[in-house]
Amino acid sequence: MKRITKYFLPLAAAAMLALALYHTVGAAQSLPKPSPPVEPPRTAFSRTVGGAGIVEAWTENISVGTPIPGVVLEVYVPVDKVGQTVKKGDPLFLVDNRQLLATLKYNEANLQAARAQLAKLEAQPRAEEVPPSEAKVAVAEANLDLQQDLAERARRLQPRGAIADEDAIQRRLAVGVAQKQLAQVKAEDALLKAGAWRFDKEIAQANVALAEAQVQQTNTDLGRVLVRAPRDGVVLQVNVREGEYVGTPPGQALMLLGAINEKVHIRVDIDEHDIPRFVKGAAAQASPRGNPQIVYPLHFERVEPYVLPKKSLTGDNTERVDTRVLQVIYSLDAQDKPIYVGQQMDVFIDAGK
Repeated sequence: MKRITKYFLPLAAAAMLALALYHTVGAAQSLPKPSPPVEPPRTAFSRTVGGAGIVEAWTENISVGTPIPGVVLEVYVPVDKVGQTVKKGDPLFLVDNRQLLATLKYNEANLQAARAQLAKLEAQPRAEEVPPSEAKVAVAEANLDLQQDLAERARRLQPRGAIADEDAIQRRLAVGVAQKQLAQVKAEDALLKAGAWRFDKEIAQANVALAEAQVQQTNTDLGRVLVRAPRDGVVLQVNVREGEYVGTPPGQALMLLGAINEKVHIRVDIDEHDIPRFVKGAAAQASPRGNPQIVYPLHFERVEPYVLPKKSLTGDNTERVDTRVLQVIYSLDAQDKPIYVGQQMDVFIDAGK
């Protein structure tokens, strides 16, 4: 029994040691690297400049807003019709216009009153006012003739003592009063026939112009609350609903509009370190993010010469937030291709020699 125990324990220990060494060596073996879930994009150029691109309309993405805040009464291109093609001037949505309609009626009434006042001044004198005025002149002339006749009689009778001196003086003074009365009614008749004063007419014309401007201003505001398409294009996004209060929300367009027929643009961000290797007008190609097997040739459009801070970061931990990029615009034939505005693309540009 002692002999068995003497040889069994060392053998068991050796077996355990061998098992431990087996597991240790097996765990230390390097496993084969798994293939990436998505094959990285590849370029056909020997020397290349890479950049991240984003698809946008060839007219650029037009953020449609409202110049006048208010509650939306009607949306002519609702959410379920996103992607609908609209023409320039087509209505998109209507902001509350009830107060403006009431203001328009008030201003139109003021305009009508101002025009009536001007017409009244221009029509003066009234045909019915002339005969009474001329009659007053005739009465004043007759009264002057009467007073002159009485004064002449008093002048002949005074030397004979047939009339008192006081009465003769009163009759001569009555002639002067009659003359003044005749001059007064003649002046009033001339004033009546002259019509309205020139300055009164100018004031009335200014009031008409002011009322017309108020009506035009209200009509302009009514046109502004009805937001229309600024150009032909496709409604890419709708962020407004009936009953919502809209103003000028920062960073969010009420509607996004752009022309995507036939072609689209790709805005490519080129890192500031790659700018010296960038060749304007060089050949370029793009692949949809996540599908490098598809390669689309690009056509150079323009370079926006302002180098601006990068906004769309790739997530690389070595990438600085203060990196600046040069934006280059390429066009891509969008017909019969599954390309959408806002889609990210991997872009490679031939750097030549």
